[in-house]
Amino acid sequence: MAFCTQCGSQLAEQARFCPNCGAAASGPAAVVGAPFARSLEPLDYSVEGDNLQVIRVRLKPGQEVFAEAGKMVYKTANVSWETRMTGQTLGQKVLGALKRAFSGESLFLTFFRANSPGEVGFAGDYPGRVQVFDLAPGQSILAQRDSFVAAETSVQLSVALVKKIGAGLFGGEGFILQKLTGPGIVFIHGGGDFLSFDLKPGEALHVDTGCIVAFDESVSYDIQFVGGIKTAIFGGEGLFLATLTGPGRVIIQSLTLEKLRRELVGSGRSSGDERGGLRAVTGLLGRDG
Repeated sequence: MAFCTQCGSQLAEQARFCPNCGAAASGPAAVVGAPFARSLEPLDYSVEGDNLQVIRVRLKPGQEVFAEAGKMVYKTANVSWETRMTGQTLGQKVLGALKRAFSGESLFLTFFRANSPGEVGFAGDYPGRVQVFDLAPGQSILAQRDSFVAAETSVQLSVALVKKIGAGLFGGEGFILQKLTGPGIVFIHGGGDFLSFDLKPGEALHVDTGCIVAFDESVSYDIQFVGGIKTAIFGGEGLFLATLTGPGRVIIQSLTLEKLRRELVGSGRSSGDERGGLRAVTGLLGRDG
C-alpha cells in the first residue's frame, strides 16, 4: 500500500499523482507502507515564556524544520540554515513564491537542519502566545496571515483564498489566509491571550474581525453587519463581525496587531466612546474628524 509523503493520502496502484495534493506519486513522493514523510523521531520542543513566548526546538541528527523569514531568535552553531523556495519542481517553487508575494509574505522560507544534536529558537514579532498543532496526514487548519512561525518539513504551507467576497473584503484579513496541511507539528503566533472553542455542527460564533487566529478547515467563515447603524457607529467594534460556524475548533486572540499599533501611536480609545463613533462617521465620509 502506497501513501503520499506530502499529505499522507492513500494512493491507488499505479497512480502517477496524489489525488489530494497533486504531488508526483513516483520516487520520493510515494512510500510503500509509510503513512507520511515525517521524521521517525518525534520533534522535541518546548514553548517557554509568558507574554512573548519562545519556541525551543531540539533537533536530532538529520531532523529539519522550516520557518517564516525573521522568526529565528537563536541557533546552536552546528545547526545549518538555508533560505529557499518551497516545492519539488521549479514550477512549484515559482508558483509558491508568487502566492506568497501576493499574500504579502516574503518570497522565501528558512530551513534549519542538524547533522548532530542541536537547538534552534523561534518567536513571534509582538507580545502574545504560541499555539502548537500536531496535524494528522491530510488534516488542515486555516490561520490568519503572518501567524505562521515554524513547522516540520512534512507540513505543507500554502495560501488559501477566502471563498466569500464579503468575508474577504470586510473580514479583517483580506482575501488571504494561510493553509497548513499535515502531517507534522506546526507553531503559530497571535497577540495577547488565546481562547479555544470546539464548535458543534451548526453552532456559530461571532468574533471581532481580526481576532481570529486559526480554525479547522471544516469551519465555515463569513462576515455580517453588526446590526443597527447606531451600534455600528457608536459600539466601538467596527461595522462587521466575523461569523464562524462549526463543526470544528476555533482559536481567537485578545490582542490584534492593529489594536497594538493604534495604542502605540496614541490614538487608542475605549469602546463605545462617542468621539470614536464620530471619527468612524467622518472616516466613512473621507474627512478628518
